[in-house]
Amino acid sequence: MRLIRSFLFSRANKEFLLFLFFLAISASFWLLMTLNENYEQEVVFSVRITNVPKDIMLTSDEVDTIRVTINDKGTQLIGYLYDEGKRQLTVNFQNYNRGNGTGFVPSADLQKLIRKKLSQSARITAVKGEGIHLYYNTGASKRVPVRWSGRVTPEHMYYLSNVEYTPDSITIYASERMLDSIKTVLTEPLNYTGFRDTLSIDCRLRKIKGVKMVPDHLSINFYTDVLTEESIDNIPVTGINLPEDKVLRIFPSRVSVSFVTGVNNYRNIKASDFIVVADYNEIKNHPSDKCNLYLRHIPSGISRATLLTTQADYLIEQISQP
Repeated sequence: MRLIRSFLFSRANKEFLLFLFFLAISASFWLLMTLNENYEQEVVFSVRITNVPKDIMLTSDEVDTIRVTINDKGTQLIGYLYDEGKRQLTVNFQNYNRGNGTGFVPSADLQKLIRKKLSQSARITAVKGEGIHLYYNTGASKRVPVRWSGRVTPEHMYYLSNVEYTPDSITIYASERMLDSIKTVLTEPLNYTGFRDTLSIDCRLRKIKGVKMVPDHLSINFYTDVLTEESIDNIPVTGINLPEDKVLRIFPSRVSVSFVTGVNNYRNIKASDFIVVADYNEIKNHPSDKCNLYLRHIPSGISRATLLTTQADYLIEQISQP
């Protein structure tokens, strides 16, 4: 304590402390003079819609925002920026309901509400937007599936084997016309790359003007699997478009398919999951020594499926009618 006391009250330190004292006073005067000048600043006001009848559901945001550029003294602008109460506006739904599922709060009315929050020295120099649109309905809704959007790419030699949504569908509220036009709802754009294990994320749904979503967010699990190139043998060839009195015989009658899939998915794939056909109409219209074979159906979760045999010998037999 004696050392600290002698250090603080030595002649040199007394002069330094005195200098700091007057510096602080000077800085305070400078700050007050600076804040007393006029500045322009953009301020974001939140607009809350109130007095909505119980039988009406707002499908637009219950709380919207409006951006206003204000010219005022610095001391006042600090209050607008940091005092949340000064940036909250309340709008009566009944005053702006058009009666056809929509409403509109004009910019002029919003400016009147904003001026009540400002000091007498303040001036509004700019307002972004023409006003706030209101959308509502009386409960019309439907369930729609959700799908992810954006870029989700696992590490090299991995692929997305499955995507799981929780929930896999949501309820949307909107006008009848909009309900008819919406088939799916997308997430906000996602951007995840270079992962190899299961990716679990929580994300919000992409907003649609005039549509309320319940819930407006979801959880998604992206499951990965290791890519492998495999093949399946003994897939039967089936004749199609055959008349009742004819039989199409193919040689060979069974073929192989090569494809790329995940290691785990490959374990569940069977020959019966593929459909390979030969078309009688093509043979009749374009006679040849061999017929073309087509891969008409493949199981989910595989890519680059290719027939190892694309042509085969054939024989058309006539069935005698009784």
